[in-house]
Amino acid sequence: MTEPLIPTPAGIGAAPDTDPQETAEWQAALASVLQAAGPARVREIMDSLAATARDPSVGWQPVRGTPYVNTIPLSQQPPFPGDLAIEERLASLMRWNALAMVVRANQAYGELGGHIASYASAADLFEVGFNHFFRAANGESGGDLVFYQPHSAPGVYARAFLEGRLSEQDLAHYRQEISARKAGAQGLSSYPHPWLMPDFWQFPTGSMGLGPISSIFHARFMRYLQHRKLLDTRARKVWGVFGDGEMDEPESMSALTLASRENLDNLIWVVNCNLQR
Repeated sequence: MTEPLIPTPAGIGAAPDTDPQETAEWQAALASVLQAAGPARVREIMDSLAATARDPSVGWQPVRGTPYVNTIPLSQQPPFPGDLAIEERLASLMRWNALAMVVRANQAYGELGGHIASYASAADLFEVGFNHFFRAANGESGGDLVFYQPHSAPGVYARAFLEGRLSEQDLAHYRQEISARKAGAQGLSSYPHPWLMPDFWQFPTGSMGLGPISSIFHARFMRYLQHRKLLDTRARKVWGVFGDGEMDEPESMSALTLASRENLDNLIWVVNCNLQR
């Protein structure tokens, strides 16, 4: 076997190969170890080689850029726990309704704006979370805390419409809270806003950057309650579903060191990289 295990992606900055034959022999040897001893042994060898290569006399540094690939091989993925066909169909309906809601609002008032790409690219992430990970409050636990990307709010409204929580008239008044009252409908706020919609949203996450930093400090406070034996929060998680553009906001990343120092393993961020930043 002479093909590399993971080909170097073009454009990442790899130096020209001065001895392709020797490189191929190293790759073949590593492939042989993978076949004979398995991935764990390959990782051990690579860790050892990397430690040696970091010697000042070598001056090697790892490549910082990586390709957009699934880090979990298909062979190691567990069976999907739900009905994939039904969930894909429902996600398609939600994408369409979210898009139609924003477009209809802009046809009524061109200055209203709205975001389409955010939820369109993150719908599957949201649905996997809603169907298989996010836990509501019950008799044993207070439930998870979920911070939603503000620009994906139309998708959450679209889901609530399919659930029967919102009517078509409500969706027709997206970003039109004042005129909605005159029509006997519930106006839908631009972004998650518990003051305007106290029975719908749990936390405010707009403007961008507010959700990430809030999720970190909520996770920290939940850990504080646990350590002080004031409240059992062991079964609860703090989720954040954010976008890559949102990560550019300075406050989004500024508190991550706190999460690291405090070992906040009750905090989970899901970042949708749709490259529309």
